[in-house]
Amino acid sequence: MAKSAVRVSRVTAEDADASEQFAALWTQSRVDTGQSVEWAERAVREGLIRGALARDDVRVYLAASGGRPVGYAVVMDGPLSGLADEPVVWIDQVYVRTECRRGGVSKSLLARIAHDGEAMGAGQIVSCVPTQAKELNRYFARLGFAPAITERTISPAQLLRHLASGEEAEPQAMAIVRRRRSLRARARARVEVAHTGT
Repeated sequence: MAKSAVRVSRVTAEDADASEQFAALWTQSRVDTGQSVEWAERAVREGLIRGALARDDVRVYLAASGGRPVGYAVVMDGPLSGLADEPVVWIDQVYVRTECRRGGVSKSLLARIAHDGEAMGAGQIVSCVPTQAKELNRYFARLGFAPAITERTISPAQLLRHLASGEEAEPQAMAIVRRRRSLRARARARVEVAHTGT
């Protein structure tokens, strides 16, 4: 059976049908990443999608196959840094229904993003991929996306606490190594005590 062609269109706030389809897919994507349906549906009711679609710097694309929505992409326009003025396209989210993956949906979404990026004069396309999403990172690497920056996040309150204490947060990897060394040292000490005690 031949695959249905994938059609990608831009979602606008004025298009109620497309907005609803996007909201349903976005809700499913949040559930797929472990968030609750209730949380995602509440975010939609409170205007998260409506607000994003109203922004000038945000574009949402919806992919459909056989008349059914199968994926979406959310992109933002803006410079690569605060001191640059060359436009850059930031791919914030790409989602394809699980049963529709490996069918050309993300390729169609990315092609549309690239065409629109060229039309607006963007010099770069940047993909924001979570570090733990290994399969997605490999996919973007195969397409030629090169690592450019490492983004690190912290809440304002946490940063202020660290700054006030004068201590830097210990990187997670260093904390794990320190704990392992401590456990090994304690285990060796117990073994030595057991051998000298017999």
